[in-house]
Amino acid sequence: MSGQGGQDAKFFQRGKIQEFRAELEAAETKDKKFTKRKTVLKKIVANITMGNDMSPLFTDVVQSLGTPLLEIKKMVYLFLVCYGRQKADQLHLVIPSFLQDCNDRNPLVRALAIRTMSYIPTPVVIESLTDQLRHCLKDRDPYVRKTAAICVAKLYAADPRKAEKGGFVEMLRDLLLDANATVVANAVAALSEIGDRQDGVIFKLNLTVANKLLTALGESSEWGTIYILDSLLRYVPEKHEDAEMIAERVIVQLNHANSAVVLTAIKVLLYLMNYMDNRKIMEYICRKMGPPLVTLLSSGPEVQYVALRNILLIIQRRPAVLKNDVKVFFCKYNDPIYVKLAKLEIMYRLARDENAREVLAELQEYASEVDVDFVRKAVRSIGRLAIKVQAAADACIQALLELIETKVTYVVQEAVIVIKDVFRRYPGKYEGIIPTLCEHLDSLDEPESKAAMIWIVGQFANRIDNADELMDDLTYTFLEDPTEVQLALLTAAVKLFIYKPHSDTTKALVHKVLKWATEEVDNPDLRDRGFMYWRMLAINPTVAGQVVLAEKPPITTDADRMDRGALDQLLLHTGTLGSIYHKNPETFIRNATGRALTDSPALNPLSRQVLVPIARTNLPPTSIHVPGPGPPEPSKDAPATADLLQADVPPAPSNGAMAIAANGTNGSNIDLMATSSSQESPEDGGDDDEAPAQARPSDPYAGLDNAFGGYIGDEPRPQGNGLLDML
Repeated sequence: MSGQGGQDAKFFQRGKIQEFRAELEAAETKDKKFTKRKTVLKKIVANITMGNDMSPLFTDVVQSLGTPLLEIKKMVYLFLVCYGRQKADQLHLVIPSFLQDCNDRNPLVRALAIRTMSYIPTPVVIESLTDQLRHCLKDRDPYVRKTAAICVAKLYAADPRKAEKGGFVEMLRDLLLDANATVVANAVAALSEIGDRQDGVIFKLNLTVANKLLTALGESSEWGTIYILDSLLRYVPEKHEDAEMIAERVIVQLNHANSAVVLTAIKVLLYLMNYMDNRKIMEYICRKMGPPLVTLLSSGPEVQYVALRNILLIIQRRPAVLKNDVKVFFCKYNDPIYVKLAKLEIMYRLARDENAREVLAELQEYASEVDVDFVRKAVRSIGRLAIKVQAAADACIQALLELIETKVTYVVQEAVIVIKDVFRRYPGKYEGIIPTLCEHLDSLDEPESKAAMIWIVGQFANRIDNADELMDDLTYTFLEDPTEVQLALLTAAVKLFIYKPHSDTTKALVHKVLKWATEEVDNPDLRDRGFMYWRMLAINPTVAGQVVLAEKPPITTDADRMDRGALDQLLLHTGTLGSIYHKNPETFIRNATGRALTDSPALNPLSRQVLVPIARTNLPPTSIHVPGPGPPEPSKDAPATADLLQADVPPAPSNGAMAIAANGTNGSNIDLMATSSSQESPEDGGDDDEAPAQARPSDPYAGLDNAFGGYIGDEPRPQGNGLLDML
């Protein structure tokens, strides 16, 4: 193959259309072995690969379809795939050749013809494809059948109604019981693609078909294995024993050499565990899933990253899978930064009382690295570890103080941010380190760290002797600071005043900050908070103190956990882009359908409590027109257009006014308000029918006077010198 590739390299030279046309005409004479024609076609295909437009040669190239040589047929069909849609008006020239090749004695030619036709979804080709595809799905050769199975999915994408009316979906279903494993895998792939469409048929499996698919796993290729395993998510066990039996047959695939097969098998096992109640079997499956996941970390960095992002989801749902393998996730010196950051997150998730010291020692090592982003993440992880594992809190605080003493700016800033959370997690325990933090006030130049330090100064102003001086320095640049810092300064100034109401410095400071916030700042959040504080202090300072200094709930690690229902959904996408982005595919892939656990008698109670319903959107078959808000616009065929325009108040729409024309040619209507598929169901009259009658044609928004309940906005104003008098 390498020698052939070296010989074909000479064809990759830019050529002219006229030259290729002349060579094709010359190849028609004295070319019994078709050597010249093959050479010209190779040049044309090479130019297509290089991005050159070869479509003007359409009529010249398709004349070579009658050549009995398979290699030439492949190149001509490749040309048709590239330019068939552009030359739809000339496709009738190749239809006879398509039909002839679909009945060829060679199964490779039959499969090639049917596959090429499915790649050109034009009406004339689809019309010829349907009959031939029906024959190919029942072909005696498995290669033709497995190619035809994929072609059904392409036909469905081009014309869903024709595919359903032609019975192709049922024929695909019959192929699930085919004797050839490759045919079964392709039928599963096609049905899965059809079932994943929002307007597609619903693809579900029963126990008999699921067992048949599992039998085909042993003879399938890696791709086929992935498709078959993925289709098992469409089987909903009705009994715990059914889920356990299928899991027992799937668990063998964890030993597969292909990482995609391993991840898909883990996805199926995690899905089936929701339908089990035997704790011993579930613990056994968790133990079995651990080693394959660890093995994936010995692959290249890209595969490592995919595995790490999936592991991060898995351990949130099943912590027992890797609870004793935290050392596996210690970073190596040559790991890329994205791998290191992913490992850091997993180390934090797996940290507990037994391994907290090991994790902390490792994080301290990372805090002395040269990569700034990695060091920041490591320092923040130390603080999160203190919040999560109470037994390690003292050691974590000591480690943070040592890092602060290094006086590295970004290290100090990250340490201040996490120490603020530690103060909230353990109130009254570590306030003795506040003087150390205040010594490094000048090194805080990032909004988040500066806001954290301001919060500390305001919250503990009664314990900091020079809190008013510190706040005076911090407010010096109030008008230039980001909104995050301004909000922190405003709240801290009010807290300082409540703690020290008799200090002249404090009085002047809080008045200055409130005046800035309410008169010189454009941000509405900041301005509204300033007015709120101003009025509370002016009316009742005691109540203001109870509000501003109210006891805050301690920080917990619950916020780090993903919602259980959302987590169950994401685990159904293990091994896909959704598991890397940690988002459901329907949020970033157009027309993708969501997945969720399906209720059944075998579903365990905890999973049933967090079930997320997935509604399939029934899209209309054709484009529709939905009238917008305001007075109805007159239609083109309305006879009383002038009368409508002259009327002061438009008439109430009749029963047919809400009907939407689906296709003007056939006159059929789709009723938006209908609750069934019947088109004759009456429309539900309600407020929607009366809304246009309240608005005049000249003002489509006239009916919105009371849309907000008659609420009149109260413009906040500072109450003169009331606060100054109080101060």
